[in-house]
Amino acid sequence: MTLALDDTDEYESLPSGSVITHMIAGAIAGTAEHCVMYPLDSVKTRMQSLVPTPGGEYRGVMNTLTQMVRTEGVFRPVRGMSAVMIGAGPAHALYFSCYERIKEILATHTAAAGFNNLIYGAAGCLATLFHDGIMTPADVVKQRMQMYNSPYKSCWDCVKKTYHTEGAHAFYRSYTTQLGMNIPFQSIHFMVYEFMQRITNKERRYNPKAHMVSGAMAGAIASAITTPLDVCKTLLNTQERSALNTLGRSQISGLAVAFKTVYRLGGPKGYFQGLSARVLYQMPSTAICWSVYEFFKFAMGAHEVETPPAAPSSSGHVID
Repeated sequence: MTLALDDTDEYESLPSGSVITHMIAGAIAGTAEHCVMYPLDSVKTRMQSLVPTPGGEYRGVMNTLTQMVRTEGVFRPVRGMSAVMIGAGPAHALYFSCYERIKEILATHTAAAGFNNLIYGAAGCLATLFHDGIMTPADVVKQRMQMYNSPYKSCWDCVKKTYHTEGAHAFYRSYTTQLGMNIPFQSIHFMVYEFMQRITNKERRYNPKAHMVSGAMAGAIASAITTPLDVCKTLLNTQERSALNTLGRSQISGLAVAFKTVYRLGGPKGYFQGLSARVLYQMPSTAICWSVYEFFKFAMGAHEVETPPAAPSSSGHVID
């Protein structure tokens, strides 16, 4: 279904909205995305284990989920969600507001339509720097809580014990890896989304179905391509005890070491541990995020002005 205010006041004609609009819409979208899909995120983390301990060996997405529930309780797949709820809101609020502002600045100084894809990618990359600065510590806590036989009683217990045993740098050990993954992820993500919008939403209106389909395709393709980096990030975040024991190491630091470790323990296929779970998580996750963000931006933007501007501006993520 395609929605518009009327024939002349359609979604593409609305202003991009204020910073507050972008922050609120982004915070709601990010929180909804991560919370709704959190059980699959837990499954992905489990499946990326390089040296599973007895009882922590899984075969496929459904096998992992059912085994978690059967052996560890019905609430096990959502353990650690509070860390995501605390981090996702501000991270996505900053991410979307920065993205919109950077995109607007770049678009103002670049008149040629042929540069649009570069603008999407550049704005997404720069906004990712801020997003990951907030989200990386939350991911560390979340993934440690998600691991099989996690020794932490709560997210706060995880924060305290990690800080006392490994120091503050433990919460940012995977930051460069996270950036190394998310920068190409977001570049591919935005370009695929915009490409799909040209096919599914030629009128450039607020179109929930088009936003959902485009978001799902963007998330699936970007997540599949960047899975090897996600496996390395998980290893750095969790410092998987069984892997450390196998290697005779006290900790693993740095992307290069993580890459070598993954290959040593899992071979080439180790880089694609949990691929199916990651794609199944990202497809609905990005679909939800785009749909919620575009809806709130549309709804809030419609109340910010009484008349459309003379020159059309972009939708949530369109400059055409």
